[in-house]
Amino acid sequence: MLEDKEIIDNGAFEGTDNSTPEYTDDNIRHLSDMDHIRTRPGMYIGRLGDGTLPEDGIYVLLKEVIDNSIDEFKMNSGDRIEIDIDESLRVTIRDYGRGIPQGKLEEAVSMLNTGGKYDSKAFKKSVGLNGVGLKAVNALSGRFEVQSYREGKVRSIVFERGRKIADKTMKSTDESGTYIYFQPDETLFKNYQFHDEIVETMLRNYTYLNSGLTIMYNGRRIKSRNGLEDLLNDNMTVDSLYPIIHIKGEDIEIAFTHTNQYGEEYHSFVNGQHTTQGGTHQSAFKEHIAKTIKEHFDKNYEYTDIRNGIVAAIAINVEEPVFESQTKIKLGSTLMAPGGETINKYIGDFIKREVDNYMHIHKEDVADILENKIKESEHERKAMAGVTKLARERAKKANLHNRKLRDCRIHFSDAKNDRKEESCIFITEGDSASGSITKSRDVNTQAVFSLRGKPLNSFGLTKKVVYENEEFNLLQAALDIQDGLDNLRYNKVIVATDADVDGMHIRLLIITFFLQFYPDLIKKGHVYVLQTPLFRVRNRRSKIKNKKIIAEADARLVKGEKKSDFITHYCYTDEERQKAIKDLGLDPEITRFKGLGEISPEEFVHFIGPDMRLEQVTLHKNDQVQKLLAYYMGKNTMERQNFIIDNLVVEKDLPMEEEAVS
Repeated sequence: MLEDKEIIDNGAFEGTDNSTPEYTDDNIRHLSDMDHIRTRPGMYIGRLGDGTLPEDGIYVLLKEVIDNSIDEFKMNSGDRIEIDIDESLRVTIRDYGRGIPQGKLEEAVSMLNTGGKYDSKAFKKSVGLNGVGLKAVNALSGRFEVQSYREGKVRSIVFERGRKIADKTMKSTDESGTYIYFQPDETLFKNYQFHDEIVETMLRNYTYLNSGLTIMYNGRRIKSRNGLEDLLNDNMTVDSLYPIIHIKGEDIEIAFTHTNQYGEEYHSFVNGQHTTQGGTHQSAFKEHIAKTIKEHFDKNYEYTDIRNGIVAAIAINVEEPVFESQTKIKLGSTLMAPGGETINKYIGDFIKREVDNYMHIHKEDVADILENKIKESEHERKAMAGVTKLARERAKKANLHNRKLRDCRIHFSDAKNDRKEESCIFITEGDSASGSITKSRDVNTQAVFSLRGKPLNSFGLTKKVVYENEEFNLLQAALDIQDGLDNLRYNKVIVATDADVDGMHIRLLIITFFLQFYPDLIKKGHVYVLQTPLFRVRNRRSKIKNKKIIAEADARLVKGEKKSDFITHYCYTDEERQKAIKDLGLDPEITRFKGLGEISPEEFVHFIGPDMRLEQVTLHKNDQVQKLLAYYMGKNTMERQNFIIDNLVVEKDLPMEEEAVS
């Protein structure tokens, strides 16, 4: 008993006594609207992030402000929006709509459940969600300023972290409209930065959906004349088989064509909002476009053959839309308006009427070409039917015990798991590299798929090879992408190879495989290349004169990690190596990593943790995928060899003394 008493007195088991904590009126708290948003930001904007991904919170804040300006445009008020982002940190947005009513300006930006979107007369087809957005921007900004210009007056209110610090009204001759300034709170968004390419993509989507709208972004003009047709033209990386079919109706706009790519690619929008995860409108489009084309030809074509290679976009306007989250990336509405027609029927009737008519009119330049494409897809599918069946059976068995896959617990397809976006899979070369990653990975969110060596060069081959080649088939099964990306198991597919010639070759072979058969995996931003250090530079603490370097190294230690006799810098470039040598003092120890297997698991954990360096594989209109693949992966060996010889650069590793003299 004495030992137990001593343990309790030492505080080791504090709070484990038999007494029940008091539960009184003092335990009941009420949070203000601003405090609630700051306490639970995920409820309003999803993830916080630092701006490296399009779904990060700073872009949600930007979008929430722009959405309100777009709503003004949709109500035929203001055809110009000016957006400036200063030093990738501070945002100003000026529209020329009606301006927020000045008497309710403070409430409109600081009180939840207050806004103009409840009144369908003022905003029939709004993007903003009942005035929640601006409150979130206000609460999650270090500084937030709103100005409303109306009837010769301007009212300006300034907030800091949701707290009002200034409010004044003055005369003004400026045009009516709203001005918003915000700087995301650095205490919440750590080391954030707006990335120009992500912002520009977002703004272009707004212009595609709102013909006639001009957006000025940091002095650059963004405008679309042909709506969704421009969107497809700007995003397709291969040539279309026939001219884009572009049809507009009341509250609906569609555009589509086919390419020789595998798979299906869709862009969907609701009230100008990019629904990246689709929803009821996208599902209806997929169903009815295949049904209409099948009925047009009056042949027993499979839907999968009809849609194979399709690139399409659909935009609809819905009264009082219901999204599945505050971030509005998936539509949940089933009706076009309260008590109105279903979305499925509305889209189905429109496609049946308009697309069928279009194909009758354009038989030679569209319908005949499309039918040939369908027949090719059908022929290929039937040719590989037997192979596919055997491969699926093999993959099913492999799933029970896939020696090549070391899976994780949480997957991207786990809809209700908060950590699903963290899920990733490392594709490694050989058991040595996969061993280091496997021992140091997070078993909850990080899976490992080990290649035997160099995979097959799939350039110019048909999809039959995916099922005939065991390695590709098992990789496909591990990702669960046989039937599209709806069941994709990992948010990030990371190619992790050595930083040598063989490693680079394997990188190219894997990326070629994705480009050939699953280009949408890259277009949707799921494929990355792992950047691993080339050098380790370290020195003993006793040799380092700069105490700041030591303090910074100690600050980076994770909980439970002991201080080492060495201060170590991992370098990804030669410039970083030179800096490390300078920082760490005389005679540092320099190690060149030739392969991932040379890095110990204790070290590797730092390279695949929160600070993991990834390079995203992207596809753009100007990339000309087929030409690139033909050059790098085709049979033009001599052409590539001559290019290498003509452009070979020999680098000399000069001693430090010579470098210092130079």
